[in-house]
Amino acid sequence: MNFLLFDSVRVRYAFFLLLFCLMPFTAASLTLEGKMIQGGMLVGKTEPGNQVRFNDESIRVSREGVFLLGFGRDDGLQHTLEVSRAGKSIEKQQIKIAKREYQIQKIDGLPPSKVTPPKRDWARIKKETALVKQARKRNDDRNDFMNGFIWPAKGIISGVYGSQRILNDVPKRPHFGVDIAAPVGTLVVAPADGLVTLAYPDMFYSGGTLIIDHGHQLSSSFLHLHKILVKEGDRVRQGDPIAEIGATGRVTGAHLDWRMNLRKARIDPQFLVPPMPKTE
Repeated sequence: MNFLLFDSVRVRYAFFLLLFCLMPFTAASLTLEGKMIQGGMLVGKTEPGNQVRFNDESIRVSREGVFLLGFGRDDGLQHTLEVSRAGKSIEKQQIKIAKREYQIQKIDGLPPSKVTPPKRDWARIKKETALVKQARKRNDDRNDFMNGFIWPAKGIISGVYGSQRILNDVPKRPHFGVDIAAPVGTLVVAPADGLVTLAYPDMFYSGGTLIIDHGHQLSSSFLHLHKILVKEGDRVRQGDPIAEIGATGRVTGAHLDWRMNLRKARIDPQFLVPPMPKTE
C-alpha cells in the first residue's frame, strides 16, 4: 500500500505543531483547537504548571501545558472548563458544542441469536470486555497525538460513527467507530505514534483486536483483524505496519472498524483525519 498521499497531511500537522509550540501564553491564556461537536476532540494549551478541570474532573496537563478534551456521542451541549494555578482559579469558560444527527436503521425478523448472544458466551464476553477496559486505562504523559493522525487503511467507508441499529425492536449499542471496507489482508498502519496496550487474536464481538495508546488516555482500537503484526508493549510510529484487515468476530464482511476513546468519551476518528483518499 502506498501512503505517500498522506505526506502533505503530515507536513500540515508538523507546521501546526510548530506554531502551536511557539505561541506566546500568559498565565491566564488558554487556546483550544478542534471540533466543538458531539464526538469531537479539542487539543488545549495553557501555561505549563497550570491545572485544568473539565466538567469538575481533573484533566492531565503535560509539561508543555497541553491537554485533551473529548465529547461523547450523546453528551450534553454545555460544558465547563476551569484553569487554576496553585489551587487558585485563574480562568473559567463555558464551552458550547453542536448537536449531531445520527443514522438509525431498523431491522425486523432476525433470529434471536443475531440479536442477543447465547448465555454460553456471556462469561467470555465479560472477560474480554474487562481486558479492553484495562488496556484503555493507561494515562501517560506522552504527547504522541501532537503529530496528528492519518487513515490507518485505504478503502470504502461503509459505516460511520454514531449510527445505530434497532433489531427486532431492540435498540443495540451505537456504532462508535468508522468502518473501512477492504479485502482481507489489506495492510493497516498506525494512524499516530503510540504504545500497544492490547493485541488479542480473537474476541467474541470484535475478532482480532488491537489497541494503541497515544498518551493522555487517548487510544485507537482496531477491530475484526485478520492478523496482528505487533505485540503488547511495542512502541509504534505513525505509518508503521500494525495489522491486516480481516472478517473476524461478529461481522458480515471484511472491513476495519477504527475506534477512538479519550478517557470515558468515545470520539469520532473522522474528525482527526482528512477525507478518505480515493482508492485506485
